[in-house]
Amino acid sequence: MSDSSSSSGMGVAGVLQIVFIVLKLVGTISWSWLWVLSPTWIWLATVLVLSTLLATIQYLIIRKR
Repeated sequence: MSDSSSSSGMGVAGVLQIVFIVLKLVGTISWSWLWVLSPTWIWLATVLVLSTLLATIQYLIIRKR
């Protein structure tokens, strides 16, 4: 028996991204591509903000020693 687990599914942002792209390509929505691709931009911005925050906290902890 193996206790390892893996997830190869898509998250909510990935599903939204595909839905928005399909809706844009079939002409259902007339949003700009900036908004169609917004799930990717929002996810990327969140990762960058959290990474910066964690790096800053780590720097402050190491500096305090």
